[in-house]
Amino acid sequence: MKKDFYLTRYALIIKRLESSPATYSQLEDYLLNSFEFQDADIKSYSIRTLQRDIREISDLFNLSIHNKKKGDNRYYIESRPIMEVDEYNQKLLESFQVSNAMNTHPDFADFIFFESRKPTGVENFYDLFFAIRNKRIVSFEHYNYKNKLMTSRKVHPLALKESKDRWYLIAIDTKDKMLKSFGLDRINYLDVSEKQYREKYKYNFREHFKNAFGVMNLSEQNPERIILKCSRHQGEYIKSFPLHQSQKELKETPEEIYFEFFLHPTYDFMQEILSYGKEVRVLEPKTLVDEIRNHLQQSLNSYLNE
Repeated sequence: MKKDFYLTRYALIIKRLESSPATYSQLEDYLLNSFEFQDADIKSYSIRTLQRDIREISDLFNLSIHNKKKGDNRYYIESRPIMEVDEYNQKLLESFQVSNAMNTHPDFADFIFFESRKPTGVENFYDLFFAIRNKRIVSFEHYNYKNKLMTSRKVHPLALKESKDRWYLIAIDTKDKMLKSFGLDRINYLDVSEKQYREKYKYNFREHFKNAFGVMNLSEQNPERIILKCSRHQGEYIKSFPLHQSQKELKETPEEIYFEFFLHPTYDFMQEILSYGKEVRVLEPKTLVDEIRNHLQQSLNSYLNE
C-alpha cells in the first residue's frame, strides 16, 4: 500500500459509509473499484489496513466508525461531530482530496487550474491562531484601503473568519475597546506578546456570524428578511449553490424562482446581488431596494458624465 495514499483512502471510506453501512468485503470492493485505487494501481486492501485507517479517521476527523451493531458485521459511522467542527472537517477533507489528487499525479498542472489570485496574509494564520487559543496580546501595523493609512494596533484576538478567499482577524481594539475585523492581507509586522489579556469576553461568534454574509460591521445592523426574485436560469444556479445557510425557496414559476433569506444586509451582500445584474432583483426590504437602486444610479451617472 502506497504510504502517500492514506488521505485518499480516508476520504473514500467516509464517502462510502456516509451513504450506508458496509461490511469489510463491501468496503474493499468499493475501494478497489474506485478510480483513485485504479489510478494508483492498488490491487489489495487488507482488514488490518482498514482497522488502522479507522483509528486514523477518528483522530483526524473526529468520526467514530464501528462494526458492532446488533450482531452484524457492517461498519458504520457511529457519531458525527457538532456542526461547527463538522464544517471544519469537511473543509479539511476537501483540501486533502484535492491535495492527494495532485500529489498522486505530477502532471496535474495540465488538467487542474486554479484562480490566478492568491490569498495573502495566511503566513500569519498560525501565529494568530496560537494567540487566540492562549489569549496573547497582539500588535501589528494595519493598512486601511479607504484612507490609505497604516496604523499601529494592539488587540485582544478572539477569532478568525473567512470570507471570499480572504481571512480576517476578529479582535478587541485596546484603544477604544471596540470589536473590529482586520484583513490578514493588510497586517504587517505582527508581534505576539508573551503577555496574556485577562478580560473574559462572552461573544458567541457561531451565533454572531450565523446571519452574516461576508464581513460585517460587528457593532451594527440586525438581521432582516430579504426576498429575491431570480430568473429561472440564475435561480437554478443559486438553488444548487446557496448564497447563505438561511436560504429558502419560496416559489417557482416557469420564468422565475423566488428566495427568502434572513441575514444582515451588508455591503458584501449588496455587492453579491449586484454581480448578477438583471438576473436577480431584491423585492424586500425597501431599504435594501433603495440602496441598490441608488448604487446603480450612481454607476450609470459615472458613465453618462464622461
